[in-house]
Amino acid sequence: MAIQANLSPPLVYDPRYMDFGHWAALMCEQYAAQSVGIPLDPDDWQSWAAGLLAIDVFTNQGIASPYAFTEWQDWAESMVNVMNGGR
Repeated sequence: MAIQANLSPPLVYDPRYMDFGHWAALMCEQYAAQSVGIPLDPDDWQSWAAGLLAIDVFTNQGIASPYAFTEWQDWAESMVNVMNGGR
């Protein structure tokens, strides 16, 4: 019996209409197996996001550095776009 590989893209939640804490909590829950830590300081979102990009499912996707953005939602929307096949 052949086992089908899981070819679905990683799930990234749409950040619209969410605050950072809610969005980050969903991402932490989704990637709990990769030990994504809960961000303690929303003002340090870029550091947390850089850690998120170190997860193997995101490493080779060409997602922009969070340090290139001043607002977390702009970065998260860009990440969603890339993961959905955009650039």
